[in-house]
Amino acid sequence: MSKKDYYDVLGVSKSAEQDEIKKAYRKLAIKFHPDRNPDNKQAEDKFKEAAEAYEVLSNVQKRQKYDQFGHAGMHGGSDYHQYSNMNDIFESFGDVFSNLFGGGGGFGGGQSRSKKSGPVAQRGHDLAQDITIPLKEAYLGSKKEIKIYHYIPCPTCGGNGCANGTKPSICSSCKGTGQTVSRQGFFSFAQPCSACYGKGYIITHPCATCRGQSRIQKHEKLTVTIPEGIYDNAELRVSGKGDAGVFGGSTGDLYLRVKIEQHKTFYRRDNDLVTHLTLTYPQLVLGCQIEVKNLDGTVETIKIPKGCSVGKEISIVGKGFKNLHGRGSGNLIFITQCNIPRNLDQKTKTSLLDFAENLGNQTSGSDDGIIGFFKKFLG
Repeated sequence: MSKKDYYDVLGVSKSAEQDEIKKAYRKLAIKFHPDRNPDNKQAEDKFKEAAEAYEVLSNVQKRQKYDQFGHAGMHGGSDYHQYSNMNDIFESFGDVFSNLFGGGGGFGGGQSRSKKSGPVAQRGHDLAQDITIPLKEAYLGSKKEIKIYHYIPCPTCGGNGCANGTKPSICSSCKGTGQTVSRQGFFSFAQPCSACYGKGYIITHPCATCRGQSRIQKHEKLTVTIPEGIYDNAELRVSGKGDAGVFGGSTGDLYLRVKIEQHKTFYRRDNDLVTHLTLTYPQLVLGCQIEVKNLDGTVETIKIPKGCSVGKEISIVGKGFKNLHGRGSGNLIFITQCNIPRNLDQKTKTSLLDFAENLGNQTSGSDDGIIGFFKKFLG
């Protein structure tokens, strides 16, 4: 039998935000929770199905893979986990269940919680940071040194939170379950154990450096690579440079949002590098060859055709931004404009008047055929 679409399982659209996905999963977790549906195999299957869907859709990378390849992309590796054990679900999504009916696995929870003889490893948080670069670095690529403040594993205890030669002990109050249960009629209500704060264990001799937390915060300098062709607001992922995991859990990732400063003469248009080129009227009319500088300082020679109009785009193929997600590059584009001098000496003004007389006294017509007639010069 083919698997049901994960979005359909949770009852959300493919454009749903993470908060909406989480709320939908919580709703199904309450409805099909095994403590509310004892000895109900169908409800148990629904509960597992919802957990499997949530595991994929709540993870950005797995969700992108699922959106692209469907269920086929989830099999055959660490990206896929089909739940068969209830304890796995409670351990994986403890943050989701922690607020359901006051704690634990939601309802009774006592039959679903395994005893904990020590800390459970948890993945560290992903971090995000903005960096700003000039347009030239986006064009050429660069190495950028950044500073981050993040959690690292405690160097004293190696990330276990305990003083040398000691280990955690099972909480005597909750017997390692991390919760206490009270019953009122049909329902059972679980609350985090007040002795161990829901952990199920107690570190009686905590590490003096991290105070039993297994990690400490530290400033660190990193050198990151800015690829050629990076675009404004692009996001770079630096694997393993987020917060260290708790008690040996895997480290999160660092996401860098790239902001690109405006340049005084060049700008980006798709993958093209664009600037304006100011020419004299004779250069536009007669045509010419001219040397121009690219953003990286290299000198290029371009040909201005005879009778070149203002606003014409002249391209140098392949000299624009590198295509970040494919082959090739954009073009270097010069948009022509005319330099109109404001102050002329008498000789130049006389020559310009003679030139004007040779052109005649009619102005050029517009598209609808209207023609103006010259009366006099003002200068």
